[in-house]
Amino acid sequence: MRLPERQLAVLEAASATDERTTDEIAVETGLKPETVTGAAFDLRDEGLLAVTETTTEVAELTDEGSDYVADGLPETRLYRAAVDAGAADEAVAMGEVIGRADLAGPEVDIALANFPRKGFGTIDSGELTVDPNADPDADPEAAALETLADGGSVDDGSVLDRLASRGLVDLAERTTRAVRLTDAGVDALMEGVEAAETVGQVTPDLLASGEWEDVEFAEYNVEADAPAVEGGRKHVLRRTADRVKDVLVGMGFQEMEGPHADSDFWINDCLFMPQDHPARTHWDRFALDVDPMEEIPETLIDRVETAHRDGWGEDGDGYHSPWSEDFAREVALRGHTTSLSMRYLSGYAGAELEPPQRYFSVEKVYRNDTLDPTHLLEFFQIEGWVMAEDLSVRDLMGTFEEFYRQFGITDIRFKPHYNPYTEPSFELFGDHPETGEEIEIGNSGIFREEVTGPLGVDCDVMAWGLALERLAMLTTGAEDIRDLHGTLADIDFLRNAEVSY
Repeated sequence: MRLPERQLAVLEAASATDERTTDEIAVETGLKPETVTGAAFDLRDEGLLAVTETTTEVAELTDEGSDYVADGLPETRLYRAAVDAGAADEAVAMGEVIGRADLAGPEVDIALANFPRKGFGTIDSGELTVDPNADPDADPEAAALETLADGGSVDDGSVLDRLASRGLVDLAERTTRAVRLTDAGVDALMEGVEAAETVGQVTPDLLASGEWEDVEFAEYNVEADAPAVEGGRKHVLRRTADRVKDVLVGMGFQEMEGPHADSDFWINDCLFMPQDHPARTHWDRFALDVDPMEEIPETLIDRVETAHRDGWGEDGDGYHSPWSEDFAREVALRGHTTSLSMRYLSGYAGAELEPPQRYFSVEKVYRNDTLDPTHLLEFFQIEGWVMAEDLSVRDLMGTFEEFYRQFGITDIRFKPHYNPYTEPSFELFGDHPETGEEIEIGNSGIFREEVTGPLGVDCDVMAWGLALERLAMLTTGAEDIRDLHGTLADIDFLRNAEVSY
């Protein structure tokens, strides 16, 4: 019998009484592990070897996981700092505790997300309290990291899955193959096996010399191990956003652009939001320590101030509450992209304003919300408005029904709502495809005269703000908004999720 050299080496290294792994044989023969595996499968097909496979899941610490073994998990550091700051007795400002914990960059979001999840305490309106009975030393995630760092193994699959979703461990299935000589393999060795030189690939020299006609080529083994290749792909949110843009452009809309950091004038004052509204306090907005915005038309400021103080139109009454131009010029991260709508409707952004007009944006906004499965500190908003004569609620509802129909969503529901800047106003709701839970997916209405009048618009404008992440939850089946993006994003979900329309 004649066999290729690699097959003969594996056959001679195998035992008739004990199973030997392909890794052990690779070390003994000096062959690559994948070469040994391929040869073993070939010998199995010839009936000379028996091959068994055992699959196990292995976990290895990532660089980030190793750092947390040394420094402690961010949420644990936040807890200990909060205890030191007295948060077990009374609420403490979140910024103070973060500073004490020496958290920076992504660690802040990680700590704030996991702190309440582990029952360490609560975070509400920018203040933090701790549960004095919580025991971070008994945290199974921290214990698992230390075990892996010491070379041990962790049996709790749910803990490993959580650590993997946080990017602290890499989970992989490792297949161990072992071989043993069959009776036919023993007989072949006893009778004698000769080595036959084989060629693994055609080379230019073989072709030029004509030797390819005489050599024996190795068979191609389709069952041999190959490294997994994870190619890059567009993020599920970006795919959803691109689809949203395609749909709205197809419905005749033009896209708006504008600054993420803007004056309170454009963000709230133009929207007829009173300056003493709770949503405009430092607890609910991200104010920036920068110079106030000067580039605002004075005449527009005067008209907006008049609307706030005295109202607009025959029936306008205003708020009769304090209004400060200095506050209006202060700069903050926008809490909604309606600031873009105000810039465009006022003509300040250079938009065409001869009705009918349709504009939209899909941009990021920032809110000081409590983190939970449906809320983040920053997310993408689908902003849109239509300017035309004699618009009605039927036009608004029909626009939404057509928009969501493009994504296969036909059961949206409208519920009356109050907004300072629209009348009538409606919230939109849809059902989660996996849980059946009702999810708020947007807010809408027809702008009040106190909004459009100071901007110089003398026809109806209907507008809305929809959450891109909520739409993605409906189209992908994701049950937690944090699975889609952020420090806790589920990488496997992002790699495999299909966006259905």
